[in-house]
Amino acid sequence: MSKRVLLIVGGGIAAYKSLELVRLLSKSGIATTAILTKAGAQFVTPLSLSSLTGDKVYQDLFSLTDESEMGHIELSRVADLIVVAPATADLMAKAAHGLANDLASTTLLATDTPVLMAPAMNVRMWLHPATQRNLATLKGDGVTFIGPNEGDMACGEYGPGRMAEPGEIAAAIRKQLGALDAARPLAGKSALVTSGPTHEPIDPVRYIANRSSGKQGHAIAAALAALGARVTLVSGPVGVPTPPGVTFVPVETAREMLAACEAALPADIAVCAAAVADWRVADAGAEKIKKDGKDVPPLALVENPDILATLSRHPFRRPRLVIGFAAETENVVPYARAKRAKKGCDWIVANDVSPETGVMGGEDNTVILVSESGEETWPKLPKTEVAARLAARIADHFS
Repeated sequence: MSKRVLLIVGGGIAAYKSLELVRLLSKSGIATTAILTKAGAQFVTPLSLSSLTGDKVYQDLFSLTDESEMGHIELSRVADLIVVAPATADLMAKAAHGLANDLASTTLLATDTPVLMAPAMNVRMWLHPATQRNLATLKGDGVTFIGPNEGDMACGEYGPGRMAEPGEIAAAIRKQLGALDAARPLAGKSALVTSGPTHEPIDPVRYIANRSSGKQGHAIAAALAALGARVTLVSGPVGVPTPPGVTFVPVETAREMLAACEAALPADIAVCAAAVADWRVADAGAEKIKKDGKDVPPLALVENPDILATLSRHPFRRPRLVIGFAAETENVVPYARAKRAKKGCDWIVANDVSPETGVMGGEDNTVILVSESGEETWPKLPKTEVAARLAARIADHFS
């Protein structure tokens, strides 16, 4: 199945409809993982949900086994869409106010995945000003809704509050997944992005590095994730926040970065934006090197592994598209052409990092995209816009 829904089953008589919803989704080729709330378990059993989903049903926020296997953070990210059906007044209130005292509410707070809710409650609860305020808040936060319908209630009253029928919810899910596909052309693709500098130790307190801030690499990781790619971001020490929705792997040295990159394979896309130190000290001091007022201690340097070339020429798991960066201070395009040929990568993003440009550590960048078909010069743009353009070009390449 190419799509997966995380279904949160709240507590209400309408919970029985969730079983039919799972069946309809399965017929449409959509897999389901379920979270069953404590109240929801009063109406449907974990066994019935598990039998229909073909997967484990998650219930306990503090299950050590579940936390070690997946964790509520990861559980919130494994699906293309989170569906709350039935969405009770209590669940809506928790989500609207950011409460997190059980697995369902914690998952909703921890996710950046789109959420669809199917409300179900007594008509007076639905029409209560508090519920309507929560509804407006959730819509403002980007949550979409299906229903509720108007009709007879289990309590004997009549009015709006009945959960939409399983067929209606399934249709809304298919529609939203289709819209997500259009907005996320890299859905199903995996990407590896390197970012920041590497720190090569001289001794325990000193190191060789460069001026890379990691802003461009992190922006590229965020842009690829926004288009639906599963992104692994391998970064040296930086002071910029990790983009949401990516798997972050912090490293220090070039050798650590190479190992992390190879561990992240296979990948469809590799973008090597990190400014990796070309050399390291052959014998880093185990203790701080002290000045003795006599001779300056010699530093014998050895070459670091070439991460871009290694990925480009990987014998078994070469990414389908490998992109390198060429940060130059002169002869930018000729050096970029030569680097592309030498490394064996598909594209090179070249830029002038001379001190007067302010690129290193700055907010803007001016790049030239070098590929087999030639060079394309982009105007000066914020690094976030450079990342968005590059991600869009990558999506076009795979389309």
